[in-house]
Amino acid sequence: MQFGMKLQIATQENTMKDTDIKKLLYTHLLCIFSIILSIFIPSFFLENFSILETHLTWLCICSVSVTAVNLVLYLVVKPNVSSKRSSLSYKVTRFLKCCIYFLTSCFFFHVIFVLYGAPLIELVLETFSLAVILSTFTTVPCLCLLGPNFKAWLRIFSRNGVTSIWENSLQITTISSFVGIWLGAFPIPLDWGRPWQEWPISCTLGATFGYVAGLVISPLWIYWNRKKLTYKNN
Repeated sequence: MQFGMKLQIATQENTMKDTDIKKLLYTHLLCIFSIILSIFIPSFFLENFSILETHLTWLCICSVSVTAVNLVLYLVVKPNVSSKRSSLSYKVTRFLKCCIYFLTSCFFFHVIFVLYGAPLIELVLETFSLAVILSTFTTVPCLCLLGPNFKAWLRIFSRNGVTSIWENSLQITTISSFVGIWLGAFPIPLDWGRPWQEWPISCTLGATFGYVAGLVISPLWIYWNRKKLTYKNN
């Protein structure tokens, strides 16, 4: 009897995991699609639009597109449903906190880039745009999934702190974005004379490729390891 109940519970958990993985995959595909749209759609409305020649414009469009898609998807999918504090004042306060967290993240990354050698006075707009796109790939998903809760952010990136498939995915996409921007900095000092070596084009492209790679890899990795993954709240 007990064995049958345990088997039934295990089957239900596996079914829930498979359902969440499918939701995760569809969500990530739409995020990738938003980046693709930000590359091709503006060319129909903006003259001489391209990632390299109008890089800052593309960064703004990409950031807005990815942020909007993340917000809509997390509102629809609702991976972290909470019935507590659903009043209008709470939602407004939460939204304002999210905006403050996002801006703080942008300024924090900007300072980090300057400390690592980015121009302090020149190309300030370019450096800040890089900080904005990195915040879009890392901070925005954290805000959508966890809200303005810095302790929860630290928990996810600590050992054995993940409590859901969505948090596993957040780990992977965030790390891959950082790895991408780090790898993107390597070609800058080389004297190849390529237009994409100008600051901060290779870094933004690296962050974008890293983010997309994380979106592709995380559902596949989670699906491959679904039987090994256990969560405290499951």
